[in-house]
Amino acid sequence: MRGILASSIGVTCAAALALPLAPPAAASAASVSSVSSAGTPAPVADVATRTVGTAGARAGARAEVPGSTQSLPLRPLTRERASGAVLGLTPRTVRTFSLLGVVWDDPSVDLHGRVQVRTRAASTGDWTDWQDVETHYTQHGADPDSSEAASGKARGATAPLWVGESDGVEVRVLPEPDAGEPEDVDPVGTGSDEGASGGEGAGEVSTLPAGMRLDLVDPGEAEPGESAGGAEPQAEPGESEGPEPQAEPGESAEGAEGAEPAEGAEVPRTGVMTAAAKAASAANSALVPLGATQIPSLTAEETREELVALRGTGLTEQQQAKPYIGPRPSIVTRRGWGADESLREKSFVYTSKVKAAFVHHTASGNSYSCSQAPSLIRGFYRYHTKSLGWRDIGYNFLVDKCGRIYEGRAGGVAKPVKGAHTMGFNSKTTGIAVIGSYGSKKPSSKAVKAVARLTAWKLGLHGMNPKKKTSLTSGGGNLYAKGKKVKMKVISGHRDGFNTSCPGGKLHKKLGSVRSKAAGYQGR
Repeated sequence: MRGILASSIGVTCAAALALPLAPPAAASAASVSSVSSAGTPAPVADVATRTVGTAGARAGARAEVPGSTQSLPLRPLTRERASGAVLGLTPRTVRTFSLLGVVWDDPSVDLHGRVQVRTRAASTGDWTDWQDVETHYTQHGADPDSSEAASGKARGATAPLWVGESDGVEVRVLPEPDAGEPEDVDPVGTGSDEGASGGEGAGEVSTLPAGMRLDLVDPGEAEPGESAGGAEPQAEPGESEGPEPQAEPGESAEGAEGAEPAEGAEVPRTGVMTAAAKAASAANSALVPLGATQIPSLTAEETREELVALRGTGLTEQQQAKPYIGPRPSIVTRRGWGADESLREKSFVYTSKVKAAFVHHTASGNSYSCSQAPSLIRGFYRYHTKSLGWRDIGYNFLVDKCGRIYEGRAGGVAKPVKGAHTMGFNSKTTGIAVIGSYGSKKPSSKAVKAVARLTAWKLGLHGMNPKKKTSLTSGGGNLYAKGKKVKMKVISGHRDGFNTSCPGGKLHKKLGSVRSKAAGYQGR
């Protein structure tokens, strides 16, 4: 199996390298490790020198298949490099991309080292300073021994880093054999390039994961008229009181049937939908019409009525009258953020119920505008499926810094979809990722409020109290052995279930506020 995987990766890399990354003149310039006396890479090729035919072909390809991935194997750096880097890529021109990450063959192998990148803005031709890429990311994966983890497709990887539209890249890997889990840091610039360009470091290279490569992701362009979501949702604390409802959906098959679509739902986009797109949209058919790009918010009373419609047979008369559930927030659907449904596995996988929510950050940097959030999510989705080999995007929901909420893994926002977000604790949980890096930067109040609103609703569907603890069984990880029963807060951070810095210290400190706000929205 390992040989087959390595062979497959080799073919993929070879195919990627065979593509025309730059015109002949640019390729020639990029192949030379030329650095100016000031330490800035010499211009390799101006983006304006690209032929009209190449640009036209790229635009045409985007119209049919949104997005693409370039894979470039990392090579030993042969020149002296003051930084100590032993593996990487010298400055080069590439096809336009906006998100990147380093990938390797074995998902069970950790990268004990530091990955730094610098990129060239496509609009200005300016190179950035060096930026750190978060190297501890494989813990955002499927549970060990699950069918998703055992598919033979999974790979190890760094976190994805959003760099904006770029057409040039340079990479360096600095091994740290004895390094442990990193301190909370944002992947920000670490200073100007000092002009070093590599040492032999054969011994150090051998300690790094096998098959390391750089994946450059073009998230593709949204369809004409595509929306990033509606207005910012308004908090509306629940006013109901009463005993905790006991709901245990237990879905295990794909598809969704239920209540009539909510009034006020966004009008679906017109146009032909693929079978996969119809299936993903139909999973929310109890809430909105087929093809809807947004699930609208509901008042507290409307949400209680919807809960009765969705879970009525499992609620007592008293629970139907006064269930503890927060008002449903507005959620941008997968169609709303432009998911290419051909990238994911066709079927949906469900767990029996949702007893807890794990909060994450994407560790992708904070240099994005809220209007770019759908592009980032398309990038994460492609990175998770094509680069890491997961069945779909790992998170169940994502939240941007403006407080907009997005549907993540397909299967229906009101259903207990099993994600790949907290290794060892993906069963009976939901994963919510705040887009950005929150080790040293505080999350916005809008993002925190959105997480509270989302958890109040999602956990309320399953009768869970955001201020309480619940019992979960570990599927295996570096904190709890497989099969161990663990008392976990109903709203926890990723680091509570796995030894990781995620969701960043600044976001983790906000979870107490999230719990109290979510309980308030539920009317507790």
